[in-house]
Amino acid sequence: MLSDIHDIHGIHDPLPIEATMRKLLLTLLILLLPGLAQAAFDHSHAQWDALTKKHVLWLAGGHASQVDYRGFKADRNELKSYLDGLSAVTQSQYDGWKKPEKLAFLINTYNAYTVELILTKYPVKSIKELGSLVTSPWKKRFFSLLGKPRSLDDVEHGMIRAPGVFDEPRIHMAANCASIGCPALRSEAYVAGKLDAQLEDSVVRFLSDRSRNRFNQKNGRLEVSKIYEWYGKDFAARSDSVEAWLAQYADKLADEPKYQQAIRDRKAKLDFLDYDWALNGKDEG
Repeated sequence: MLSDIHDIHGIHDPLPIEATMRKLLLTLLILLLPGLAQAAFDHSHAQWDALTKKHVLWLAGGHASQVDYRGFKADRNELKSYLDGLSAVTQSQYDGWKKPEKLAFLINTYNAYTVELILTKYPVKSIKELGSLVTSPWKKRFFSLLGKPRSLDDVEHGMIRAPGVFDEPRIHMAANCASIGCPALRSEAYVAGKLDAQLEDSVVRFLSDRSRNRFNQKNGRLEVSKIYEWYGKDFAARSDSVEAWLAQYADKLADEPKYQQAIRDRKAKLDFLDYDWALNGKDEG
């Protein structure tokens, strides 16, 4: 009888309508969730940007930097929060990004997890202390990325340097190995919108550092970092040779025009300088 009354007044049971609405909302969520997850990642890398601005100091006219690891240790919670955000990114989410977003993500990941590795045993004199007789520190799988256990070598050699993916030799001036011999850790995050300018600036800063790259006027040889020996094929892939790649920066490697021209003409033979593995930390030693 009650149902008859409902029918008389045009009132229907609301339950079927609610069930339909729930199904519609569920369908919308399924469709929107991948996009929402992708939008959730902060491509400005604001947390890492803030930490590096606070704890990385430029030295030697901006050609090198020092890292305040004690400061990073005091802000370990903030660092871990950033690292957790990196590790939360899924493979499908990463696959949907543009190439500069991917490369900025991987460089920042490498640099942030290198700092984290140092902090696990800080204070140390060198990152090499964090290895063992059977495993180098760069081969330790101590974090997760894109759903898999990863090492620093996995990120640099397996992902960034993978043939045909980025083919960008300037990353060797961006990925920082926590050592004095390494190109500077920037006091900012790498971001897609200015990645090319950041990479180029890192190259210029490094090659302008006479303690690590220079033209020797006495013997006419170009003395450069061992990076150019270890990863020579990466640079040669973009030019005819390492010498050809370096020739683009002749004005950074020598002060006098005649020596700059010798570099451009590739007349200067290469010598590779010893690499300083001491920690790039503030007030170390």
